[in-house]
Amino acid sequence: MSLALKEAWKYQGLTYPNPAVGCSLVGANGEILAVEAHRRAGEPHAEVEALKTAYYKLTNDEKISELTLSSDIHTFLLENHNNCFENISLYTTLEPCSHVGKTPSCASLISSLGIKKLYVGSNDSNLEASGGNEIIKKSGLHVEDGVLEKECDALLKPFNMWNQKSFIFFKWAQRLNGTTDDGIISSKESRKNVHAMRDVCDLLVIGGNTVRIDRPTLDARLVDGKAPDILILSQEKDFDKTIPLFSIKNRKVIISDNLSEMDNYKNIMIEGSSKMFELTRDIVDYYLCYLAPTLGGNSSFEKINDKFEILNTEKEAQDIIMWMKREI
Repeated sequence: MSLALKEAWKYQGLTYPNPAVGCSLVGANGEILAVEAHRRAGEPHAEVEALKTAYYKLTNDEKISELTLSSDIHTFLLENHNNCFENISLYTTLEPCSHVGKTPSCASLISSLGIKKLYVGSNDSNLEASGGNEIIKKSGLHVEDGVLEKECDALLKPFNMWNQKSFIFFKWAQRLNGTTDDGIISSKESRKNVHAMRDVCDLLVIGGNTVRIDRPTLDARLVDGKAPDILILSQEKDFDKTIPLFSIKNRKVIISDNLSEMDNYKNIMIEGSSKMFELTRDIVDYYLCYLAPTLGGNSSFEKINDKFEILNTEKEAQDIIMWMKREI
């Protein structure tokens, strides 16, 4: 389950409106057959990705490698598994889905493949998709839930918050000496990761001074994605409209001295540093930091004594990426 969690966190912030989910398959002798994750809404769920990888490892049948659509993978596995999954255990951070939507039911697939045991982290609170555990139990599989439940619930929290109201995360980049100013800080791979998150977020919040000084575009060009709406938090409403962010088509730019417009959005990213951190600390759910192995700059987070719980760390090219929540 730890491996499944680690893989899923790589795609946190990228799967909206779906949850980030990880899955591992373990062979009869304890060998790891697959560790996969759900990568993007509309693409195969984590369980399907893991079953695809494990099937190839067990059979060397290259035909499955050509399949990308979840429905095609489902059908292929049902028709060709030949009990190759017998005595195999499946670990998933989230209860397998029971419904048929953009992808077929994972619970139904798992029930039909002869898998021996299912281990689940979080139960699905989404009424439309929940009930997968019961479907699988009825097929005779051993099902155990609540495995690393706290850690799996932390992974699932953004999804649960989207369904209730909204999820708000604060992103920043800093050097080893804590500075957040003076040009580009993070690597290109890290910036592509941020652009991929912009591609799926509804709203990006940024401070007025940052807009005036940096003159940013704030789009998702590094992944050929869409640009989110922008909320510029500023007491002063006048801006140079030649700043690139104002020229993006199909984008709404809001200039406001308060954050009330956030109530109209579900998946919200805040980009900033010290001042923005203080202004939004009471509404942010998770924090995302890109730590670059460099020194330089002048300004850092000052007079802030908050403590954080690290939920996950990941190395992306040169940088370390940390998902955190503030300890209250």
